Amino acid sequence: MSSTSTAPPPRVVVFGLGGTIAMTSSTGGAVIPALSTQQLVDAVPGLADAGIEIEVVDFRRRPGASLTITDITELAAAAADALANGANGVVVTQGTDTIEETAYLLDLLHHRPEPLVVTGAMRNPTLAGADGPANILSAIHTAASTHAREQGCLVVFADEVHAARWVTKTHSTSGDTFRSLDTGPLGYVLEGTVRMLTRVPHRLTLTPPHLAEHARVGLHTVTLDDDPTVLDAIGARVDGLVIAGFGVGHVPEPLVDTLGTLAGRIPVVLASRAPAGPTLTRTYGFPGSEQDLITRGLIPAGWLHPYKARILLGALLNASANPQDIATAITTAGGLTGPTAWPWPITDNQPTETSTTDA
Repeated sequence: MSSTSTAPPPRVVVFGLGGTIAMTSSTGGAVIPALSTQQLVDAVPGLADAGIEIEVVDFRRRPGASLTITDITELAAAAADALANGANGVVVTQGTDTIEETAYLLDLLHHRPEPLVVTGAMRNPTLAGADGPANILSAIHTAASTHAREQGCLVVFADEVHAARWVTKTHSTSGDTFRSLDTGPLGYVLEGTVRMLTRVPHRLTLTPPHLAEHARVGLHTVTLDDDPTVLDAIGARVDGLVIAGFGVGHVPEPLVDTLGTLAGRIPVVLASRAPAGPTLTRTYGFPGSEQDLITRGLIPAGWLHPYKARILLGALLNASANPQDIATAITTAGGLTGPTAWPWPITDNQPTETSTTDA
């Protein structure tokens, strides 16, 4: 009689942060984050038959809008510990208000190859058609999949797998709010199988920031006939600034001198307020154009969204990066310079020509 060995099931650790996915009615009728992570996992149909071992951690219980850089930095460390102790992947459940920012910070701080997956819900558990259970199930399948390795932090929503560096929230109430407008999703979760259609080209990571040195980074969205006195007030109180300019990186001419002065004192990143597309570097030459602002010391963000540029700039300042490394990091993250210029570790991931699946 021969004996056969069976591989242990993959193990996924689920960290709960609160948010809509964990909300239930309060005394006044409005919903608040009150459900535990175990309650969320227990409510997922089909999870018991997935062949995946689940551990849960109640890490925070807050609305997404109240999460902090400290919360996410501590979460990144806890996730790394769980993976170092043998977990095959990590899932984070949280409020959708800040997923595009928290996921990007996790992506910057996640050095390991195992999947780190963020998900949430647009419809709370008291509503018909609540999407939390389906999103949790897809996120757990992704975290357990070998094909999701080496992709950094992923956002899984409505059965789509998105790279944290590209995903954004596009609608305030729709269930398919998370989109990667410039690239599309990396893949899909279909019938419990993770199907990756493409992969991120390279990983960019940072050392964890020094939490005692919490940099103040402002974000100013440029508007028609903008007033430079507003920038003066912001600039006097921040350690770094992101400008969400018009189109490919333009601002009204009255802002030019103020921005040039600020760029001589603090890092100022020039991004686009448009929902998709990059800033340019050498097409327009009028006062307030992208070329003019770059010559005055502003750092072009390329394809990097203003919200993500603010996260990256804050992490760099907290890590005490020097001005040249800050500029290199921003332009590399925005796709304006090659990953070989990045001053932190890189893992190359060449895009695949065909789909890979768990089947």
